[in-house]
Amino acid sequence: MALRPGNDQPDPRNPFLNHPPNLQQFPHQYQQRRRDYDTESDMSDHYGSRNGSTAQLTNSSPYYDHLYNSDDGHAQRYASSVASHSTMLLQPMPTGYADPYPAWSGDKQIPISYEEIEDIFLDLTQKFGFQRDSMRNQFDFLMHLLDSRASRMSPSQALLTLHADYIGGQHANYRKWYFAAQLNLDDAVGQSQNPGLQRLKTVRGGAVKSGGAKSLDTALNRWRNAMNNMSQYDRLRQLALYLLCWGEAGNVRFTPECLCFIFKCADDYYRSPECQNRAEPVPEGVYLETVIKPIYRFIRDQGYEAVDGKFVRRERDHDQIIGYDDINQLFWYPEGLARIVLRTTYTRLVDVPPAQRFMKFSRIDWGRVFFKTYYEKRSLAHLLVNFNRIWILHISMYWFYTAFNSPRVYAPHDRQFPSAPMTWSATALGGAVSTSIMLLATVAEFFYIPTTWNNASHLTTRFLFLLVILAITAGPTFYIAKVDGLPHESKFPLYLGMGQFCVSIIVTFAFGIIPSGRMFGDRVAGKSRKYMASQTFTASYPELPRSARLASILLWVLIFGCKFSESYFFLSSSFSSPIAVMARTTVQGCNDRLLGTVLCSNQINFTLAIMYVMDLVLFFLDTYLWYIIWVVVFSIGRSFALGLSIWTPWKDVYTRLPKRIYAKVLATAEMEVKYKPKVLVSQVWNAVIISMYREHLLSIDNVQRLLYHQVDNPDGRRTLRAPPFFTNNQGSGFKGNFFPAGGEAERRISFFASSLTTAIPEPLPVDAMPTFTVLVPHYSEKILLSLREIIREEDHNTRVTQLEYLKQLHPVEWDNFVKDTKILAEERPEDDEKTVNKSDDLPFYCIGFKTASPEFTLRTRIWASLRAQTLYRTVSGMMNYSKAIKLLYRIENPDVVQTFAGNSDRLERELERMARRKFKFVISMQRFAKFNKEERENAEFLLRAYPDLQIAYLDEVPGAKGSDPKLYSVLIDGHSELDEATGRRRPKFRIELPGNPILGDGKSDNQNHAIIFYRGEYLQLIDANQDNYLEECLKIRNILGEFEDPYAQWGHKEFKRSPVAIIGTREYIFSENIGEQTFGKLHYGHPDFLNATFMTTRGGDIFAGMNAFGRGGRIKHSEYYQCGKGRDLGFGTILNFQTKIGTGMGEQMLNRFLTFYYGHPGFHINNILVISSIQVFMVTLVFIGILNKQLAICKVDSSGNVISGQGGCYNLIPVFDWVRRSVISIFLVFMVAFLPLFLQELVERGTGAALIRLGKHFLSLSPIFEVFSTQIYSQSILSNLTFGGARYIATGRGFATSRISFTILYSRFAGPSIYIGMRNLLLLLYATLSIWIPHLIYFWFSVLSLCIAPFIFNPHQFSFADFIIDYREFLRWMSRGNSRTKASSWYGYCRLSRTMITGYKKKKLGHPSEKLSGDVHRATWKAVVFSEIIWPICFASLFVVAYMFVKSFPDRQGNQPPSPLIRIGIISIGPIVWNATVLLWFLELWDASHAVLGVITIIAVQRAVQKILIAVFLSREFKHDETNRAWWTGKWYGRGLGSSAMSQPAREFIVKIVEMSLWSSDFLLGHILLVILTPPTLIPFFDRFHSTMLFWLRPSKQIRPPLFSTKQKRQRRWIVFKYTILYITAVSLLASLIVLPAFFRQDITFHCTICQNI
Repeated sequence: MALRPGNDQPDPRNPFLNHPPNLQQFPHQYQQRRRDYDTESDMSDHYGSRNGSTAQLTNSSPYYDHLYNSDDGHAQRYASSVASHSTMLLQPMPTGYADPYPAWSGDKQIPISYEEIEDIFLDLTQKFGFQRDSMRNQFDFLMHLLDSRASRMSPSQALLTLHADYIGGQHANYRKWYFAAQLNLDDAVGQSQNPGLQRLKTVRGGAVKSGGAKSLDTALNRWRNAMNNMSQYDRLRQLALYLLCWGEAGNVRFTPECLCFIFKCADDYYRSPECQNRAEPVPEGVYLETVIKPIYRFIRDQGYEAVDGKFVRRERDHDQIIGYDDINQLFWYPEGLARIVLRTTYTRLVDVPPAQRFMKFSRIDWGRVFFKTYYEKRSLAHLLVNFNRIWILHISMYWFYTAFNSPRVYAPHDRQFPSAPMTWSATALGGAVSTSIMLLATVAEFFYIPTTWNNASHLTTRFLFLLVILAITAGPTFYIAKVDGLPHESKFPLYLGMGQFCVSIIVTFAFGIIPSGRMFGDRVAGKSRKYMASQTFTASYPELPRSARLASILLWVLIFGCKFSESYFFLSSSFSSPIAVMARTTVQGCNDRLLGTVLCSNQINFTLAIMYVMDLVLFFLDTYLWYIIWVVVFSIGRSFALGLSIWTPWKDVYTRLPKRIYAKVLATAEMEVKYKPKVLVSQVWNAVIISMYREHLLSIDNVQRLLYHQVDNPDGRRTLRAPPFFTNNQGSGFKGNFFPAGGEAERRISFFASSLTTAIPEPLPVDAMPTFTVLVPHYSEKILLSLREIIREEDHNTRVTQLEYLKQLHPVEWDNFVKDTKILAEERPEDDEKTVNKSDDLPFYCIGFKTASPEFTLRTRIWASLRAQTLYRTVSGMMNYSKAIKLLYRIENPDVVQTFAGNSDRLERELERMARRKFKFVISMQRFAKFNKEERENAEFLLRAYPDLQIAYLDEVPGAKGSDPKLYSVLIDGHSELDEATGRRRPKFRIELPGNPILGDGKSDNQNHAIIFYRGEYLQLIDANQDNYLEECLKIRNILGEFEDPYAQWGHKEFKRSPVAIIGTREYIFSENIGEQTFGKLHYGHPDFLNATFMTTRGGDIFAGMNAFGRGGRIKHSEYYQCGKGRDLGFGTILNFQTKIGTGMGEQMLNRFLTFYYGHPGFHINNILVISSIQVFMVTLVFIGILNKQLAICKVDSSGNVISGQGGCYNLIPVFDWVRRSVISIFLVFMVAFLPLFLQELVERGTGAALIRLGKHFLSLSPIFEVFSTQIYSQSILSNLTFGGARYIATGRGFATSRISFTILYSRFAGPSIYIGMRNLLLLLYATLSIWIPHLIYFWFSVLSLCIAPFIFNPHQFSFADFIIDYREFLRWMSRGNSRTKASSWYGYCRLSRTMITGYKKKKLGHPSEKLSGDVHRATWKAVVFSEIIWPICFASLFVVAYMFVKSFPDRQGNQPPSPLIRIGIISIGPIVWNATVLLWFLELWDASHAVLGVITIIAVQRAVQKILIAVFLSREFKHDETNRAWWTGKWYGRGLGSSAMSQPAREFIVKIVEMSLWSSDFLLGHILLVILTPPTLIPFFDRFHSTMLFWLRPSKQIRPPLFSTKQKRQRRWIVFKYTILYITAVSLLASLIVLPAFFRQDITFHCTICQNI
């Protein structure tokens, strides 16, 4: 075989390295290599017979027998293919020559040569019209795969196993699809009758095949034989064809089974005589144009429409869009394939012979084919369908407990307690509750599944079956209630009740444990062929090993065991006392003018009903509490088992580190040990220490103490001396001698040392390790910080430059950097102590350089960029893989070093070659072609610094007039030549896409367009703000070993285990200094490693974790490896992140495949329940408070018995005890959130560090943030489930050092949190006035958190001057925007908050600046009815009832008060809230608690009225604010309103009614918040203390105040003076309206007839 040219010498013959030759010149040249296919075989089941291929497999190992015949007990070992040191590399070779695929070279007994593989690709490209660049790319892709596999097994087995992974093996997705879609019965699918019923008949002659041929086993055997007998040539051709189809599929890659169908049709066509006899090559691009683009256009047109030549999103929600899942699901079933019809003739594709189908693709009418297979309607009912077992276990158990403890509720009126049969039966209704939940879930599922699909039949069966069970579990109660209390009672009712109870327990247990999919026709494990597709693609869950399964069962038994025990005694049993005193108690002596005693006499029962709801919410919450406790206990147990705990003796971790490096990091098993272990270990250790020195983590003194040194022995020989770090580490205080105390170096070395104590897979030799790629998606994240960014303040609100802040965060590293720079600048550091003036060094210590030459400024920029969240940090971190591979290769192959002795350049080239062969790094820079000058320079700097870095980007070329632009996926790297004409690099590959790939959220689409450029077997997904470290990269071979390569050990047991799809690893959050540990995660993201072949053949979108798990892939988690990760640092950006997570979770809840609860959406649902518990509890407190206020409460003695002689009193003491217990429950649920953090710190860093960490948390007011973030999570999910609007939010990655003005914070957080906080504050105020207990202090703290958290975490919030300037800005914000358009105004904020419901007008009228892409569609009527109409009315009704009760008792003079309903009605309709407040204060005769309750009621009623006005009467918004300005100026013409000018005044009238109330409430709320925030502002030095708390910087390191000019200072002083007076005046006025009447209440009398009547 001819020698191949190397990377440096392109071969003029090779079309894959240069531009390919014109294939049309050689129409027959490539035909000569074609194998003759057995075209006589049965084309409908072409794997049924052996392929007649001339090149048979040389040593025809019956590979597929091992896959299927697992009874065979022989475990045969692979032949060792490649020696650990390649011999070829040691031979003299031409300069610049390096074989790019050494393991697939002529001397390795390859089954098919390099040239033959080229010919296969060229032949396929000719036959199908693939793009040439795509062909070159996929050829390189396949060769890297073969090289990677063949480096650790023989080339024949490499090809065999690759074909098994992609096409023919047991775990290949193509094979699974082939049988799931029943294509082995393909000829029957094409029958004109219903294929579902007539599958087993054949088209030819209608004869039924023999029984054996029908069975799946026979088909599997035929498949296996066909795969075994297939020639290596055919295997490679199938692989090449699949990869070429996949490589140009674009967004169709998200529909893996559609791709399988395309490949099958292409493969069938290739085997046909028509294809083989075709002489003319197919033009380039035909495959893309005829096969992919029509499907792509269908996908695109579902979500986008063309308006004025631009694509804009359609106003459609998920339930109206046929998405990837719907398209993909069509290809799972024979019935789906039968729907594919051709245009004009309407012939079904399945009626066309298989060999001719591919040529008909251009005529398929895809618009008629696809339909919705699942309606993702926005509704909370998804939670009922997906998690019905959770609701059953909680609500039914709650019923059992509560019914048993509430005998008074259902006792006959003439008796205190019910009879025994009635008690049994009433408690047994828990079974009916379980069945009712199942029925509701079934009904809800009917709404989500189209009845045309074949799923409706089993739902109907389930529904009828459940009705029968409901009759059995509920029916006996009616009979028992009827006969209860009759004379001559028999024992039958008692036995019936007990029987009913037993059945109910069984029913609840069955429904709570068994998934509904397994009950009525097992769709998960049933043997029916009908369910095979859904089993294959959604329920192929990998089996847990027995020990893990037992641990899982034990975990859940403990969680629910503890939960049910604790809930019974703490919640249900203790609730029996309030029930006993409240049930059936009526209020005496109350009367309402309009309604009499109907409502008020039952007030205690209303209160009891609300308490039941409260207890149910608590019943849910404590499950999560136990879940966290037990998961933490199991996690700690696991970390002990793994050896990750700090409690292993500290010194052992370090003294044994050298041995562990030798045993676990180096592939010593395969080495010929010519050197002592110490010599090898010293090279690894010294490299790690020197890398830390280069990163300025260690000073030169630290390095000297940590390195291995060569020393002279007394006998004259040189030996290695181990660093004292390994030998002299007795005692705990010594660490400071070696590392800067508490620094990054200490943390990294500690983790490295402790991680090697765990059991980790053995590493393969470097040249046998698999190739892998790191893929980073990048949009607009910072690449490298500019000098301007780091040494200038961002704006006048920022009191510190980035560089100053970083210097204070990393003082030791800055010191090391300055010393390093001074050495570079040829200034000797020892001069400092002698004569040189210290001031000469000031520039170094201030900005890191003295002369502003580019090399020095660049060093400072890099130093800062490596400590911020930049792409440069990510790239430099991930490039440590290359360094690690070179280091390991050099250490483990001393003979390679000897070969190149004296020629360091050639040695470096050899090491580079190995690193390049095993590791690839691709950044998907979506916007690269549109970068500005600075971004282009930074990207170019990356390519020059790291030439092996590859950048994939989108290149858009405008189309001809009237046609769509063309988009290309382009790949460049640092070796690509620069084009002098354009200044850009010439691409390596440029592959046309079917259209714009960014159809959904950009991140996954961005990764998908670049995925074709990955190389090797594994992928690591990394974000653009991560980091990596050399010592972690040394473990890459161990981590890739976790994939348990099933081909390394040739044994049948391996194939029983599911393949490993994803390896999750730890992240160290460098912006928060904490490691993130997750035990088992359903995750697709950073920094996970993916089995690339497994994932790319199964789609892999943002649900990749769920996808992999449901399709049979295992997900493992490794604790011994970690990457760095930056997190959002500012209050606002953290909440953006949480909003993104929350709304994303809302979208996932609409998904059909969601099955996990507690480890996934349960966390978010728990947040909703926590916030709900606060709200429900506030309402409960109000209702208990009005009872306490209006009724005489009985006094009790020390043992709790009512003291006699108290006529007309009510015993509510047990109710107040219940309130105290509920507060404790809610408090515990909040506090348990800190438990995992504390215990992780305890396990990893010891007691002291854990306590300090927890102390810092509380001193930083973390509990306030916890309450607030819980509300943000909760609100974002509920908002998304109602209105939608989830998107990828690019959260800020800078440092949170800027002060944000009060106005911005108020407008950002009023809707999500401040309003609800203030409403709850009013409820709490009433509760405090009417029923004070010390436990309420916790609630004051929690509810205030919802209002003031944004301001508490705002840097320098309490600077007096800024505070007053904020007040000025607030007043201006409230009043501007009516005469002139302003970017920031209250009117704009109010209008924006409405658009979620009203939406924007679609068509623009006039204003050309309006962006169409930002359209917000109008919320659907169904979504609005409940959330905006019914719910506010219900909430308002609650408070109206409470207020009416308070006003139904005579006053002190014995006069009956006027009707409270009329009072509330009149005042509520009055639009201005604070007028109403003052008026009510006046009408209530200065009774504070009554006035507060009145205000609460009025606000609730007004809120309901406003929401109804907005939802029902308002049309869509204009995108401009012309209507508002027209209202205030009276000029409606010339505003660009068009025909709407007639209807707009009426609409604007309703808007202004609402806006007047909202404006006054916002004005009042703003002042209340400012008053709350004023006291700390007046305390001297409080701002300094507050900054210390936020930044954890000592006061001496504190950030300086901003610098202002004299003029600015004068202006600020004048503003502060003026607005301080105004602020004091405004607050005094507002306060006097409340304080003065209360003070002079005795002196104020008035006579007002109207007032007395309302």
